[in-house]
Amino acid sequence: MVLDPGSEARAQLTAERVDHRFKGLPPDAEGLTVGELAAQRRNLFTDGFTTPVLALCAERLEHNLRLMETYTARHGLAFAPHGKTSMAPQLFHRQIERGAWGITLAVPHQVRVARAFGIRRIFLANELVDAAALRWVAAQLDADPEFRFVCYVDSVRGVELMDAALTASNASRPVDVVVELAAGEGARTGVRTEAECAAVADAVADARGLRLAGVAGYEGEVPRADPERVRAWLRRLVALAVDFDKAGRFAGPDGIVVSAGGSAWFDAVADVFAEIPELSAPVLKLLRSGAYVSHDDGHYRELTPFNRVPEEGALEPAFRLWAQVVSRPSPDQAFVNAGKRDAAYDLDLPFAQVVRRDGAERPATGISVTALSDQHAWLRTTGEADLEVGDWVGLGLSHPCTSFDKWTLIPVAEADGTVVDYIRTFF
Repeated sequence: MVLDPGSEARAQLTAERVDHRFKGLPPDAEGLTVGELAAQRRNLFTDGFTTPVLALCAERLEHNLRLMETYTARHGLAFAPHGKTSMAPQLFHRQIERGAWGITLAVPHQVRVARAFGIRRIFLANELVDAAALRWVAAQLDADPEFRFVCYVDSVRGVELMDAALTASNASRPVDVVVELAAGEGARTGVRTEAECAAVADAVADARGLRLAGVAGYEGEVPRADPERVRAWLRRLVALAVDFDKAGRFAGPDGIVVSAGGSAWFDAVADVFAEIPELSAPVLKLLRSGAYVSHDDGHYRELTPFNRVPEEGALEPAFRLWAQVVSRPSPDQAFVNAGKRDAAYDLDLPFAQVVRRDGAERPATGISVTALSDQHAWLRTTGEADLEVGDWVGLGLSHPCTSFDKWTLIPVAEADGTVVDYIRTFF
């Protein structure tokens, strides 16, 4: 029996050769393995890294992992952080080492990545109706008795398509599903009414290849979300679980799954899930927040529930994108060599935070990012700004999900710049 599934695949990551595929790494490191480069513990600022280069702060990354471990344990929640945030198997395993039940994912490709690196509990926050993907999932379940897979259903038609594909594949284990309750009219996916939820549950009961394990949804899609509206929807979700349990609908092997939780309202999820009454089987109260792992300097800094419950702790932004001033055409304008190909910009522009020159670092006073081109950030500078061509500018980013996906190999640096690891992503 393999004690650490995926360990061989993770070892292969360190054996990968450094070359032109990986942005920002030192040119003189070409030909080294990633493991050999990590062992050199090079300094991000003085040992040959080229701009632009994205780095994760080692200390802040560890802080965020530990904080959500203690938070979920304190509130009696199981945790399946959304892996689409990072698509980094090394981080998946660190999350599991910090108490996570498993990993949430969104599409079949992401599930294949997780399985290749030994993840044995996967929650797919989507209805899966692709016949080829369902055949693959069925084969994975048949080959590994310890593999636990749960996914959404949100329509009778979807249930019928799933069952047909699984029946045709001669699957020996049923696929566990949860009925997705929509967050309201006009929300994203999910079943709109409780009566329709019951119809979907009836279809699951009639399906040979499926088994109803619970109910789930995403409170982040509640229209005009505020604490009152979010809690009202979460109570609808809990009431649906209670009603289904009374009707004897659940047949999952490990109790009843009740799942919700993005990165903006997990405090509300914790509060309402604490109200779940005793049911006929143990309840797996599954939280799925994913952006916490790196946090950010914009969108989630503003939205994090820890702003509402500061006594519970605080996440720390772990990303910083380093770019270099390549043009200073006027006293009120400068350009650095990082743009849309390097920085998230779907929610907010990057934030100028610090400037480095000759080994000294100072606040980026009087400097703001006003626009991005493909490979340039436009900086507006005031009279307070002390900025010259050649300076390095450290940029904070907003939205982790579109920061990770622009970089295939990300240095993890300690506070003094020592690079201690490299995180490989698979988008």
